[in-house]
Amino acid sequence: MKLYDLSQPLNQDAPSWPFYPPFEVKYIKRKSEHGVNAQYIMSSNHMGTHLDAPRHFVTGGLTIDQLPLEWLYGDGVIVDLTDLDELDIFTPKDIEDRVEVREGDILILHTGWHEYANFGATPDEEKYILRHPGPHFDIVQWLIDKKIKLWGVDMISTDHPMNLPIGRFLGRGALEQWQKVRAQCEAKFGADQIDVLFPDSAYQLTHNALFPHNCVHIENMGGDIGAPELQNRRLTIGCFPWKFKGGEAAFCRAVAFLEE
Repeated sequence: MKLYDLSQPLNQDAPSWPFYPPFEVKYIKRKSEHGVNAQYIMSSNHMGTHLDAPRHFVTGGLTIDQLPLEWLYGDGVIVDLTDLDELDIFTPKDIEDRVEVREGDILILHTGWHEYANFGATPDEEKYILRHPGPHFDIVQWLIDKKIKLWGVDMISTDHPMNLPIGRFLGRGALEQWQKVRAQCEAKFGADQIDVLFPDSAYQLTHNALFPHNCVHIENMGGDIGAPELQNRRLTIGCFPWKFKGGEAAFCRAVAFLEE
């Protein structure tokens, strides 16, 4: 059995969700002074590789500590979607054309976008946060029909930027980044297709529509997710958050287990 780490590193340099408090760390004891090193951290939950629980969008939804371990470890697939370009849309068919997805699988989507995160091979924070690809809204019903409880992406969000503040209003009054994202999408898909592909009903849909069905997700995956031997095949996948009582999300370590 060989283990593959599917997680991004986390410290103060990791990309953070816009307007969320960043990761802060400092030493509160040092070896030379106190005989021990000890650190203190402050952070939002939505930094680095993390698991969103239904409570993130559902007032009475399950919290991190209430998620059954059986949902977080089991059979699944890693799907190679690295042919996607900036702001591209992928569909359930794009996934199923590459690998068989079975009912109840853990589904991991490898787009290659983790390479643009701050610790990636070619870091580009604006590209990573503002211009990642994302799913067509059809993916929501497909995930529900497949009875998938856990899926994950190597991007900052499971939603397309146009279905997030990034493409709607992020930066208003500042750099107007949302206008740049929308303009690029209009050039890619046609201005007349924006409301068709990204209707108001699809806003944060993979969060709003899936969490009530207890379909949760991992964001900001990375690490060894691009290993060739992991692509488009069945394997065992685990996601291990800390047992955060009442947590709406939690840092986690995602791992693929491959029989040698």
